[in-house]
Amino acid sequence: MENRERIEEKVKNVIAQIRPYLEADGGDISFVNMTEDFVVNVQLHGACATCSMSILTLKQGVEAAVIKAIPEIKSVEAINLYGY
Repeated sequence: MENRERIEEKVKNVIAQIRPYLEADGGDISFVNMTEDFVVNVQLHGACATCSMSILTLKQGVEAAVIKAIPEIKSVEAINLYGY
């Protein structure tokens, strides 16, 4: 398995590729950290932080893309959404 730093760098690259789509809707996303058990924590900004569809964007968009690119990742969680 690749080392943690390499995986974290790959996660940041996937998030950078997704960012323009979120920015087009007035939102943004930033990488916060990756836990020891490969859960990625992100923070949603702008429209994404307050949109009622944010959880769908996060799980079906961001998480799906990250896990597809990096199968080691277990999940992507937004630290600033209700319930996280």
